[in-house]
Amino acid sequence: MSASKTWTFSGIPHLYRHQKGTYYARLSIGGKPTFRSLKTKVLSVAKPQLNEILQDNAHRDELGKDTVITEKMTGAEALVIRESQLQNDPSTKKSTKRYWKEIVGLIKKTWPDFAALEMRRISVQHCEQWAGEAVKVMSATRFNNCLLILKSLFKIAIKQGVRRTNPALEVKRAKVRPKDLSGKLPSKSHFKEWVAALRAARGWTSQDRADFVEFLAYTGMRLGESKFVLWKHCDFSKGEFLVLGDPTDGTKNGLFRRIPMIAAARELLEKMKARSKPASVDEPVIRVKSAYAAMGRAANKIGIPPLSHHDLRHLFATICIESGVDIPTVSRWLGHRDGGILAMKVYGHLRNEHSLAAATRVSFAA
Repeated sequence: MSASKTWTFSGIPHLYRHQKGTYYARLSIGGKPTFRSLKTKVLSVAKPQLNEILQDNAHRDELGKDTVITEKMTGAEALVIRESQLQNDPSTKKSTKRYWKEIVGLIKKTWPDFAALEMRRISVQHCEQWAGEAVKVMSATRFNNCLLILKSLFKIAIKQGVRRTNPALEVKRAKVRPKDLSGKLPSKSHFKEWVAALRAARGWTSQDRADFVEFLAYTGMRLGESKFVLWKHCDFSKGEFLVLGDPTDGTKNGLFRRIPMIAAARELLEKMKARSKPASVDEPVIRVKSAYAAMGRAANKIGIPPLSHHDLRHLFATICIESGVDIPTVSRWLGHRDGGILAMKVYGHLRNEHSLAAATRVSFAA
């Protein structure tokens, strides 16, 4: 049956009425003409729906000439669009783009059949089944970010007129439980013993790795920030570090900050400078990229739980708070922008030894 006999032009551009009374939008998608049902027989309802579809259709050129979207859009097509959006966003840092690329990769890995499925046929049950398996193999934070991307994929399908609902909205986020740092972080004496074990190792970079570990612990810098600290950023006269982060992306929040040079950090830097004898102030302070393996071996040697690079940031914050520094100040040193809210959640704990010592000062005596 020809289109002229099946659909009747309404007099409004792109709006046609099917012989059964339902209104349709006449579109050109990927150069191919097609009709899309507006699922209504009421003209006043069809008009605004047509305008929404036409506005969405105007953005299709952004997808590229090689991307053809049809009513049978697959998960693979939606993923291509979302990845393109993430990678082409000029407001997103390169490091953030790399992170979201990892998250998209996790969706592909944990839901291998997703790419071949038609977006319009994926149900709430499909999404819940994926969630039940995915949450077992990744952290709660990564799962929640995967869920965020999954929701955005169905949002794309809705915008393209492939479906009307977002089944991923029914999936609940995983509960992110705060780490119990009090039982994992080493005491001051164990930390010194641990660093001594790092220095006693026989590797030719053992001293550099130990310096790296102490530097992170005494400054609270993120791993990615410490790599870009140059000697010219260490102001011994003012007693502070200038933290600029990656030359391209900057720090995590894009702002530079200054960290006070505590006594232990100053002593460490003086020893490092005397040993390495930097030829220029533009040389990096840290001479290794990672110390993870050496940290694990040293921890096993003295019998303490293994620590990550980021745990040293936690250790710095905890020692500062236990030494009497207020949480908003510690928050600024760490580079947080929330005035201490996150620091209160993460570092509001007190190790048992500090808690018990504080309890001795509590008295109900008159």
